[in-house]
Amino acid sequence: MKHNPNDLITLFNGLFQNSHQTVLVKGGEEPEYVPAAEANGLAQIIFAHDYYASALHEISHWCIAGVERRTLRDYGYWYCPDGRTRSQQQAFEVVEVKPQALECLFSAAAGSRFHISVDNLSGDGAVDETAFREKVMNQAERYLNHGLPPRAETFFQALGTFYGTHKGSLNFYDS
Repeated sequence: MKHNPNDLITLFNGLFQNSHQTVLVKGGEEPEYVPAAEANGLAQIIFAHDYYASALHEISHWCIAGVERRTLRDYGYWYCPDGRTRSQQQAFEVVEVKPQALECLFSAAAGSRFHISVDNLSGDGAVDETAFREKVMNQAERYLNHGLPPRAETFFQALGTFYGTHKGSLNFYDS
């Protein structure tokens, strides 16, 4: 199955442009969330290059961010680039469990591959990649069993409808 990021843009913007004044747009080198500059303006979720997985990941962060965080550039999150120390990586992994769990579910609903990302290639790598993977997968299972955040559920269902998948047969494990 071909996965075109333009499909994600169409789906996301159709669901959330009017209701949440937020649009998904293709970007350049780095993903970024830019809140609306004015009261009736549009916030932008900018994903890296033309990468389908980057779009799903950035949407995942947006689906978790609360009202106040969505008024802040990059949701006000601390971010330390690739090359993190062990303690910086540990902090990164703590905040990445839920967004990566949603990204995993979105990928499954779209019929695309999901890969855990420790996002620290030139640093010390993951603190414990196996444990991190397990935390992400356990959170994905909790979401399936107990419900996704409302915006995430809306997007998850739209992906399943668009790609013809359904919740009961999702295979969301990292391959």
